This record gives sequence, C-alpha cells and structure tokens, in this order.
Amino acid sequence: MKQYKWLIPALLAVYVAVPLVFGSDNYVMSLVIASLVIGGIALSWALLGNLGGMVSFGHSAFFGVGAYASAVLTMQHGVPVFLAILLAGVAAIVSAILMLPVLRLRGPYFALAILAYAHIFRILATEWTSVTGGSAGIANIPRLPAIAGFDFGSKTGNYLVILTIVLVFAAIYDMIRRSPHGLALRAMHDSDDATRVVGVNNTLLKGLMLLVSSFMCGVVGAFNVHYINFLEPDYAFSTLWVTIPIVAAIFGGYRTIIGPLVGAVVVYLVDQLVVKSIIPTGHQLVLGVVLVAMIIASPDGLLALARKFMRKKDAAA
Repeated sequence: MKQYKWLIPALLAVYVAVPLVFGSDNYVMSLVIASLVIGGIALSWALLGNLGGMVSFGHSAFFGVGAYASAVLTMQHGVPVFLAILLAGVAAIVSAILMLPVLRLRGPYFALAILAYAHIFRILATEWTSVTGGSAGIANIPRLPAIAGFDFGSKTGNYLVILTIVLVFAAIYDMIRRSPHGLALRAMHDSDDATRVVGVNNTLLKGLMLLVSSFMCGVVGAFNVHYINFLEPDYAFSTLWVTIPIVAAIFGGYRTIIGPLVGAVVVYLVDQLVVKSIIPTGHQLVLGVVLVAMIIASPDGLLALARKFMRKKDAAA
C-alpha cells in the first residue's frame, strides 16, 4: 500500500484544487480538458501497445466512430447524453471487430492496416449524408446535462467528467495488467513465439486488448463531441488524434499507466501555453524535437527520468 500513499493527495489535487484555482479561467480550463482528451486516447493507445504489443496508427477510427455514434444517438434517437457516451464505446468495439482479421499482421503492416480502416470510416462518414450530415457535419450537438443542480456542461463539469473517465480507464488498465491475462500479455510482448509454445492464445488476447482499447477511445471521442458541440469527418478522423497521443504516450512512458496521462498534460499544455506563443506557426514541429530528445535521454519516458533523478538526489543526500 505504500506505493499508493500519494494517491489520495493526488486525487484531492486534481478534483478539488484544479477547479478552485483555474475554474474561473475558461481558456486554461479548455486547455486542461483538451489535454485530458488527448490523455485518454494516449492511454488507450498505450494499453494496446504495451499489453497487446501492437502499434496502431488508426486510433482516430475509434475516436471518430465513438463521436458520431454518440451524436447520432442523442440527436436522432433521443438517447440521454451519458448513456449515449457509453453506447458510443460499444459502437467503437463493433468497429474494432471489423478489424480483427488484421490481427495476424505484424509490425508496420498491422499499423498501416489500422490506418487504412480509419480512412475508410472517414470516407463513410463523408458519404453517408443521411446520418452523418456528410462534409457539412453535425451542429448543435447536445452538451452534457445538468444533474441534481450541477451543470456538467460547464467547464468545471466537463473537466470532472473527462477526468473521471480517464482515471476509471487507468484503473481498468491497472487491473488488466495485474491479472493473469496481463502477465501473459506482457510475456507475449517480450516473446510472442515463447508464449505460444506454452499454450497462450496470442491472437485471442490481442483481440481482447484491441476491443478494450477501442472502447476507451470511443468513449473519449463521444465525450469530446458533446464538449465541442460540433462534428465533421475531417475533424473526427483527423490524424492529430493519432500523432499527438502517440507523442504524449511515449514522452510520458507508454509502458506505465500514469505516464501517458502525464505526458499528454505536459506536452499539450507546454505546446499551447509556451511554444505556441513563441512559434505561432508550425509550433507542433517542436513536439517531434521534444520526443526525439526524450527518447535519447530516457527511452522509458518522463516518469522514468523523474525516478532516476529522485534516486540520484536521495543518494547524494
């Protein structure tokens, strides 16, 4: 339990201190919410990469499918927003089931196959105008509702919802990693052939990780669409929903649970608050430089670098 002694103070800080300090600043709260959205995608990507041993370039498919599913369910079928967000995760799972045949591919072939699926879903969203509105998009998507007198559609309400989503997903990730299946998945990550020899069904476990990862990403996409209240294909299936979360996950440490979340918050906030003010155009190029520098300095990410620094500090003391 000692390793979790920091958990309660950290939860109090993120749930109480952040709204108290920044709740009146809509711009800062918007950046924090956006960083948590990226963190949620980064977490789902890291789960698939760390436990499933699969690098995906197509998580924008799950993000976009979840976003469209929730928008259509609420606007065309009258489904309550929070229920629609959960059902959007199920819709993302359905889209992932369509991708199961590519699980037998390895390395870059799998990554490119998933990327191709994302482009297919974008084309479908553009052409299926009767449901998605086509390239014109969908406007006036319902925001998060008010419940028991608290407006979840406010900046603070949105922040609390997306924070809860990513923390619940982090807990699920931790439970999977600690389970016997998680042990098999981590062993498979190191040696796919060795685990197959001892009777582990690698394809089944990889498929399950793909479904869990897609659900997480779909729910985050659904939340985001009710936060911004607008959706169109190029935004829903943008490659930014792949590149920035991957940078965040690797920067923070994709083999840890909290690393992708920390990486997303640090990378996005530094990019928007510092780098963008210095380099208004092309500021995201700096993300590539930062990522290369981090890989050279600490291949296991920011958290590993921080632990190394603290160990040196303790040794010096």
